[in-house]
Amino acid sequence: MKKINDFLNSFPMIIISGLFLGVSLLEHIGILGNFNFFIDPAWMSILISGLPLAWVAIERVVKNFNISSALLITIAMIACISIGEIFAAGEVAFIMAIGGWLEDRTVDRTKKGITQLLKLVPTKGRRINYKLDGTIKEEIVDPEELQVDDIIRVLPGETIPADGIIEFGQTSIDQSVMTGESLPVDKIKGDNVYTGTINCFGSIDIKVSKSFSDSSLNKMISLVKQAEDNKAPMQRTVDKFSAWFVPTACVIAIITYFVTKDITRAVTVLVVFCPCALALATPTSIVAAIGQATKFGVLIKSGEALERMGQINVVAFDKTGTLTHGNLAVSDVIPINVSVNELLKSVGSAEIRSEHPIGKAIVSFAKEKKIDLLDTEEFSMVVGKGVISKIQDKRVLCGNEKLMSEECVNISEKLNSVISELRGQGKAIVITAIQGSVIGIIALSDTIKENANSMIDKLLQSGISDTILLTGDNKKAAEYIGNKVGIKEIKSSLLPEDKVSEIANIQNRGQLICMVGDGVNDAPALKTATVGVAMGTIGSDIAIEAADIAIMGDDISKIGYIKRLSNATLKTIKFNIIAAMVINIVAIILSVMGLLNPVTGALVHNVGSVLVVLNAALLYDRKYIQ
Repeated sequence: MKKINDFLNSFPMIIISGLFLGVSLLEHIGILGNFNFFIDPAWMSILISGLPLAWVAIERVVKNFNISSALLITIAMIACISIGEIFAAGEVAFIMAIGGWLEDRTVDRTKKGITQLLKLVPTKGRRINYKLDGTIKEEIVDPEELQVDDIIRVLPGETIPADGIIEFGQTSIDQSVMTGESLPVDKIKGDNVYTGTINCFGSIDIKVSKSFSDSSLNKMISLVKQAEDNKAPMQRTVDKFSAWFVPTACVIAIITYFVTKDITRAVTVLVVFCPCALALATPTSIVAAIGQATKFGVLIKSGEALERMGQINVVAFDKTGTLTHGNLAVSDVIPINVSVNELLKSVGSAEIRSEHPIGKAIVSFAKEKKIDLLDTEEFSMVVGKGVISKIQDKRVLCGNEKLMSEECVNISEKLNSVISELRGQGKAIVITAIQGSVIGIIALSDTIKENANSMIDKLLQSGISDTILLTGDNKKAAEYIGNKVGIKEIKSSLLPEDKVSEIANIQNRGQLICMVGDGVNDAPALKTATVGVAMGTIGSDIAIEAADIAIMGDDISKIGYIKRLSNATLKTIKFNIIAAMVINIVAIILSVMGLLNPVTGALVHNVGSVLVVLNAALLYDRKYIQ
């Protein structure tokens, strides 16, 4: 039966139903002249659009004792048929079929996020077994086979297959998948590492601290699943009133019959009471608004998300790739006793063989400045500290204070003050020394999006009570970016589950929150939030799939646009509902008075449906972009 209903509810069948209804109308008003069909064509509309409604009504009553609007429409159809008003029966069935189809179009949402997350799960791990004779045996195993306290070896470029603690070696880990940090994080013995993150440089041995089922990546997957399960589907506005709507219609129709002794009036009451316009009020407005958003590069996946966006009062932002461009760039070049070009030439040449994002960013910057770089005679990377190169028989050091201290390079008090100031701005620092003497500092940072500050201001002006920064980045970088764009509440060094907890705490205070992010690590938070918005162009596929809304051009100013569009949509829906109710009430009064019959009643209440659709269509062309 479900297959039959799905077929009858398909768009082509709804069109066919409408065509039959149109032919029936032409016959009724005499346009076809003396030509009469053997049976009223509206019977086909009843079969195509009415049978699925009747089945739904019966199923809801039998299974859940749920009195829905479908039951009222079924009663009205049967009443019309019983007195020979076939066109009226077909008309209410057809209008409700359109409403159902429009709603289905708005609530369909993709659920591919879990599949995308599962692609991150490492497929193999290298377990190390130590033999009695001192030799070791390596075996490749599935991550599910790894147990707590197993030792695993991860080579450069490999994905870490289990949560654990580094037992041997040092490296840099790209853990953006978990924390969203823009830079690889230096790791040494005793540091924690996470499943799904990538070992960038050195070979490391890790002691497994959690089984695969308890790993951080699996926890993230379960958070997304849980949040997805907690999302309630959008209900029709009319169904919220159906508990009293259906009995009221029946009572008024019965009273009308006993008072007037006119069955036609009673049936007309049932026809005009049918909530066709009310059923169209929400889906038509949402379809128009979603179409408007699509024109401006905003993908809204469901009408529910659009409605909720108009109700939110808190907006939380990820940092990297959301408020910032997500690309590391040279921000400060501070030479000491050399020119800017000489400093860039020395650092760029020393880093030319580096695979680290900091080194690559400096080399790229030097090339943009059209500085000719020299090849290195020797090159070595000291994990977590920097690089050592030999250029034209001179030893060049590029790195942090640890490297300078190990190489006995003196850093003056004044220079330390400059370094502290730059670090306070959340910047990465590269100190450069030649032959034991510091020749300058290069600072790098993620650049803030140009319109981030104005976007925050406009959100606060639009009624948003608070904005929050939730990031996996370090405290100083987070505070610098937050202060620059005007966000006062800042939470840093957060793992995915921490972001979910922060959002849950806000929701527990009775506030509705929108989360804006772009990374894999944001997926659980995007799902947990009242509304999740993903930055689409550079955002990960997982974030986009997890979010309710995706901004395809990464223009963060469109957050304000979405809020304004949602507010306008809610106003339109409310107006449509009120207009539909008023028209229904007037039509009921006219029906009781005998001024309408089932056919004219169907046409009058059709006016309400047309009014609702036309008013909703205005959303498509209005201007909400500022």
